[in-house]
Amino acid sequence: MRRSPLLVLALAVSGCGLADVFTGDKVNPEVPSWYHRPSASMSIFVHRTLTAPSRAVGEDWERGKPEIDAAHDRVFVGSSDHGLYALRAGDGSTLWRYETLNVVQSEPLYDPEMDYVYFGSNDGALYCVQAASGKLVYRFDTGAEVSKKPVRAGENLFFSNASDFLFSIDRRTGKPRWQAHRTPALGMEISGHSGAAHDPVSNLVFMSYSDGHVIAYDGRDGAEKWTPVDLAAEAEQSAGEAPRYLDADTTPLLDDHPQGRVVYVSSYAGGVYALDAGTGARVWSNDKAIGVTDMLLWREGAHRPNPNGPDKGGPLVPERKLLIASSAAFGLTGLDPYTGRVIWRNKVPEGGITAPVPVAGAILVGTSRYGLFLMSPRNGRVIDGIDLNTGFAQTPAAFGGRAYAMTNAGTFLGIAVSPPLPLKAAAR
Repeated sequence: MRRSPLLVLALAVSGCGLADVFTGDKVNPEVPSWYHRPSASMSIFVHRTLTAPSRAVGEDWERGKPEIDAAHDRVFVGSSDHGLYALRAGDGSTLWRYETLNVVQSEPLYDPEMDYVYFGSNDGALYCVQAASGKLVYRFDTGAEVSKKPVRAGENLFFSNASDFLFSIDRRTGKPRWQAHRTPALGMEISGHSGAAHDPVSNLVFMSYSDGHVIAYDGRDGAEKWTPVDLAAEAEQSAGEAPRYLDADTTPLLDDHPQGRVVYVSSYAGGVYALDAGTGARVWSNDKAIGVTDMLLWREGAHRPNPNGPDKGGPLVPERKLLIASSAAFGLTGLDPYTGRVIWRNKVPEGGITAPVPVAGAILVGTSRYGLFLMSPRNGRVIDGIDLNTGFAQTPAAFGGRAYAMTNAGTFLGIAVSPPLPLKAAAR
C-alpha cells in the first residue's frame, strides 16, 4: 500500500504508550480509555502552501506562532516571505496579506474590542492593522526585530525587541508611554529574546534580558520595583565558572503558589527558577533543566473520573498544574511548579523543539527534524505525530480540538485532535 506524504508516525510512537483519554473536547489523563491506539488522534483538515516560494532566501525556516480569532473563524500567521496573513480557519484560504520590510517570525495578538491585530517584524517594527481588512493603523519602530507576542493591559501594550528594550505604548494610537532598556550582554547569545509578562493583580510588568537579569517594572511608569535579579550570577555560582551563555530569554510566567504570587523564569545556563513576584526573592530553582527556551504552565481543572473508565463514580480529582519546559539540550520536561522537582522528561534526539501548547487536554509540540507531536502532559509520552519531512520551528496554536502550524517549508496545516475510535468500532 502506498503511503500518503502526510505520514502519521504510528510506527514511531507505537512503543510509547498512552496515558490520556479524550471525552468530547477534553482529556482526562487519569483514566485511559485506550492503550493500544497510539495513532489516529490527529487528522489534517487544512494543507496548503502559504509562504511564497519566490520570496524564500537561504535555509527554510518559519518561526513565531499563529493567533486564532475563534469568534470570526480567522487565523493570523506570519511568514518568511515578509507577510502577515489572515486566513479562514475552516479551509486556510487567504482573506488578506500585509507586507512588511522583512520576515515576520512573531506571534500576533488579536484585540477583539478594537478588531485590531498587533504583530512584530524583523524590520524592527511593531505593526497594528485592522483585522477585517489588513489596513495599517500604525507602525511603531523599535530598531530591532520584534518576535514575541505583545501583552495588552487596559489601554496599554507591553512588548519587547531583540536589543533588550521593553516598551509601553497606547494600544489605539501607538503613542509611546515609557520604555526600559539594558545593555545586551557581550559575547555569544542564544537566538531569540524574552517577551513581556503582565500581572493584572499587581500591575507589574516582568522582563528577562540577554545579560541574565530579570526585572519587575511598574506598569504605569516603568519604574523598577525589584533590585534586578541576576540569574547569570546564580548559574556561575552553581557551576563554579562563568557560563558561556548568559541569556534569560524565556518569557516569564505568573502563577499562584502556596507561598504567594510567583513568576517562573529561566536562565539558559542556570536552569529554571521560581521568584517571588513582589520582591524577586528565590522560591526554588532547578539547575538541571538547562537550555530552556520556552515554558508552559499547564492546568487541568478539578473533575470527576470518566464515567466510562475503571474509576467511574470515584471522588473529585483535584486541580493539577505542571510547568513544562522546552530545551534542545535537556528535552521536554515536566516540573512540579511548587518545588521545581522533575516529574518526567522526554529527551529530544537532536535538533530544536518548539514551545508546548495545550490542546484538548494534551500538549502539542513541534520539532525541527521529527515533525509535530501530541503528547501526554501527565508523563510526557507521545500519543500521535505528523511528519512532512520538513520539520517545525513555528510553535503551533490551538483552540478547543483544533490546532494550526506551519512547517519550515512554508506549508500551513490545520489539525483536528480527536480520540481514536473505540476498539469495537475499529474492528468492524
